[in-house]
Amino acid sequence: MTMEERVDQMVRDADPGGLGVVGDLAGVRQALLEDIMSESLVRGAVGTPRRRLWVRRLAGVVTAAAVLVSVVPVSMAVRGQAEGDGDGVSPIVSAGAGMVFSPLAMEAADRSPRLLIDEAGWTVVALSEFSGNMGVVRFRRGGRELEMNWYPAYAYTDRYAGQRDVGPGQSVRVDGWPADVFQSFGGDFTVLLRPRDNLVVEMKTSGNWSRKDLDRVLADIVRVDARTWLAVLPAEMVKPVRERAARVLADVPLPPGFDMAALEEIGVSDLYQFGVGVTSRVGCGWIAEWQRARAVGDEAGVRRAADALRSSHGWRVLRDMDKTGDWPEVFWEYADEITAGTVRAGYVEGLGCA
Repeated sequence: MTMEERVDQMVRDADPGGLGVVGDLAGVRQALLEDIMSESLVRGAVGTPRRRLWVRRLAGVVTAAAVLVSVVPVSMAVRGQAEGDGDGVSPIVSAGAGMVFSPLAMEAADRSPRLLIDEAGWTVVALSEFSGNMGVVRFRRGGRELEMNWYPAYAYTDRYAGQRDVGPGQSVRVDGWPADVFQSFGGDFTVLLRPRDNLVVEMKTSGNWSRKDLDRVLADIVRVDARTWLAVLPAEMVKPVRERAARVLADVPLPPGFDMAALEEIGVSDLYQFGVGVTSRVGCGWIAEWQRARAVGDEAGVRRAADALRSSHGWRVLRDMDKTGDWPEVFWEYADEITAGTVRAGYVEGLGCA
């Protein structure tokens, strides 16, 4: 196969919607941003009930140029190059070169293990709990999935002890990183990497995997730089927070003194979790205003807060989220109580108010 044919094949692998990336670069931007979606079960916020959440499928990133850079070279550029430069990072072409990521995204990426599957056809289908030194990213190819979870290094002992229940592990290496493979009684595999850079990584398979399949994929996992790693994540997760918030809050009334800058604390997250974080802060702000107004006899303030929360049944962000998860129902329960003139004492925990 010629290089041109190989490139064409990889682009086709990265274009599951049949959008014609090779022949029509100009149309790929909007197609990727608006049309390529896949459903995936991801973890909900702690303490928040969930049905299922949806995240954007990553067949490419923000632009057509980024598709050709981020999807193809991650699989092509590693081949035939020298070994790592000594810091554990594979010397691949930076897929994120020229792309703009939020400082928060860069900081979070620097703290993550930044592992990618260097094989055509694997896409990122879910990412959640991406903050501090914990995170979850899920890759999919066909009917197989590989989920990578990372935790603080001190969690290694407990994670290892938990796996020993299914029998002794077998030693492997992942991009030079020592690890152990365990197989559950149900046939799924868990790969537990030894602590490095204050992190421990645990990989879990789902779908029809054989040990041969696993070994082949483990051999193709590489550690990359922060920009390359971010470039193959779903684009909405790495946009600047203010840009994302502006869309979420387009039809949402804000409580007095609402601090837009505080939204940076939400961190890098998928669309659903970001919506939870933003609307939680709005709801908590309006409840605080309602309580203040009642305490001082400000009837106009009471009505204003109640009206704002009543309007939440029409907020676009909550209507969209209601199709895929249970957060809107939780939010509306408290909003309806305020409208009726009362609120449960547990709203602080229920809505995640500080």
